[in-house]
Amino acid sequence: MATDYDEVRSDVKESQDRSLEALQSENAPDARIVRDLDESDSMDDGIIPGGEIVNDELIVQVIPQAADEFVCYSCFLVRHRSQLAREKDGHAYCTECEG
Repeated sequence: MATDYDEVRSDVKESQDRSLEALQSENAPDARIVRDLDESDSMDDGIIPGGEIVNDELIVQVIPQAADEFVCYSCFLVRHRSQLAREKDGHAYCTECEG
């Protein structure tokens, strides 16, 4: 007689069905925990792990590009003109990207 090794054994299938029924019931302890976690997740906006509420704005001073600087078209870093390797089609490339 041929045996189908891909088929789930009957004892394993019964235990899977029982555990699925237990998870689906509202009285299962796991279902209550998941429901409690879902409710608490909605209140976590703006709270860091220490429990403090943070509502700070990041203030950064932007310094404009100087006349002796350029932005490399390859790595997008602001470089000094002494690091200019080449300019092609209006795009500047630094020595690190060209080397």
